[in-house]
Order: sequence, then C-alpha cells, then structure tokens
Amino acid sequence: MKSWKTTLAGIAAIVAAIALAIAHQFDSDPTTAADWSAVITALTAGVGLVLARDNDKTSEQAGAR
Repeated sequence: MKSWKTTLAGIAAIVAAIALAIAHQFDSDPTTAADWSAVITALTAGVGLVLARDNDKTSEQAGAR
C-alpha cells in the first residue's frame, strides 16, 4: 500500500457509509430508512480514494509504470 493516506481515507469513507446505512436501517424507529443515494455516493467516493494515489507520490512510486 504505497498511497496509504488516500487508501485509509477511502476505507474510512466506505466503513462510515456502511455503518450509517446499517444504523438507519435497523434502528428501533420504523419510519427511518437509509438514504441509499447518499450511501452509494459515499461508497463511490471511498472506492475512488482507495484507487487514487497520494499527491506526494509519483506514478512510478505508486507502481503505475
């Protein structure tokens, strides 16, 4: 994991999105539901961060070439 900063931020975004969706879906109030468009947006951003490289890394350092 050469771009650990963006990878860590991506994993945090994914975990937060899933945790929030689970919390909203399975709370004791039947009127609340997860905002699935927000969950999908956060998951997409998280995946993008996992796949991105840090600004202080070159393409060669990140293994792109």
